[in-house]
Amino acid sequence: MGASSGIGRRVAEELASRGIMVGAAARNEKALAELKEKYPDTVVTEQIDITSFDAPERMQELIGKMGGMDIYFHVSGIGYENPDLDPALEAEVINTNAGGFARMMSNAYNYFKQNGGKGHLVGLTSVAGTNGIGDMAAYSASKRCAAQYMVGLEQRANDEDLDLKFTDIRPGWVRTPLLNDGKEYPMEMTLEECVPLVIRAIVKAPRVAVINWKFNLLVGLWRLIPTGLWVKMKVEQGI
Repeated sequence: MGASSGIGRRVAEELASRGIMVGAAARNEKALAELKEKYPDTVVTEQIDITSFDAPERMQELIGKMGGMDIYFHVSGIGYENPDLDPALEAEVINTNAGGFARMMSNAYNYFKQNGGKGHLVGLTSVAGTNGIGDMAAYSASKRCAAQYMVGLEQRANDEDLDLKFTDIRPGWVRTPLLNDGKEYPMEMTLEECVPLVIRAIVKAPRVAVINWKFNLLVGLWRLIPTGLWVKMKVEQGI
């Protein structure tokens, strides 16, 4: 979910090129058509807007075209640096990254529950969800929400005795269309550096995978900072 560009697009291409069946979904129909044309034998597509109420139904249609689903990988999301704190942008980010995430993850959970109780739910969140970041308050909050939503789903799966695996993949700053052109970000990664680590996390299925080791150390330090001190610090912005 979110296969039109960036990490989602590159992961879809890497898997499809290896003969793995990929159900690719996104809002951008043109990008999906290009992906399907490139890998006609291993890519099935469906145009889905995760903020739309009919998104779960469209996802079920995609699953039907594929004949089933083993792994649900949610990459879809948006992000803005919003120094002016435009309320419309703040709400849009929350609606997409938190509301859309919950809409589609719950749908995937229900699919696995109704079809044998076995599956793997993978969500791409962000290191930005570790603490609130000033110019990206909505983005960091939405990613924290997504991570905690997966915790809640995992607890529910255990209570319902389902054989579900959950993986929360948390990249740092990756050069994708979400990042501002012409601006450098601390410890920024390329897609070539990031995507193999993302695929490895999907395959190995750890509960949480911070991409990469540098950001893993950074996140560890961030967690040690008391909130009272954190809110007085200037943090490098980025996604």
